[in-house]
Amino acid sequence: MMLPIFTSVLVFVAFLLLLLVTLSVPIIKTIYLFTLSVSASSSLLDSGASGSVNFGVWGYCISAVQVSVIGFDHDTDARCSSRHLGYTIDSRVAETLHVDDITDLISRTTTAALVLHPIVSVFTFRQASSRRAWLFTLGIGILAALFTTIVFLIDVILVAVVRNHVNDRTDGDLTLDWGNAVWMSLGATIALWLGLTGTCAGICGWGRRNRKDTY
Repeated sequence: MMLPIFTSVLVFVAFLLLLLVTLSVPIIKTIYLFTLSVSASSSLLDSGASGSVNFGVWGYCISAVQVSVIGFDHDTDARCSSRHLGYTIDSRVAETLHVDDITDLISRTTTAALVLHPIVSVFTFRQASSRRAWLFTLGIGILAALFTTIVFLIDVILVAVVRNHVNDRTDGDLTLDWGNAVWMSLGATIALWLGLTGTCAGICGWGRRNRKDTY
């Protein structure tokens, strides 16, 4: 009796994590895949700038940027991009990060793969809400676990590729940090595979009971 409940809880936790990742920046501003931060300074006019951009599934948000010139500080307001899949980088981000070729650092074609996030959320929801036979639930569970694993790998590869580009093209003024959404995807992946194991155990237990009843 406890096994189906435990499996259902794991699947629901996975669905909740995937849903939160899907609703990341700019929808939920505290959840993001990675953040690019700049902390640049120059002896010319004693100037410097600091700020960051958080990237999520549906776009990005620019934090408040502080610019200092000859001891005078100037702050710009935080703002977010429009909500769409893939990153269309505009001049505001380049100005914030002081990187002219940022559109080459983050490929829109690569980030278009982020469309799998809402898709895998739907698969996991179908598994969480399924009240059908064990074998049907197992089939959905396998698909959900495989897609979630692929999504996690895409997140890791995406952040790693951008990080390598940043390290190659900047002199240390621009840094990339992993976001909490990547680890939430990992948590969802682990939860789904554990839930899938529970489903398989339930099917095996159901089969043994049927054989005992037959004899």
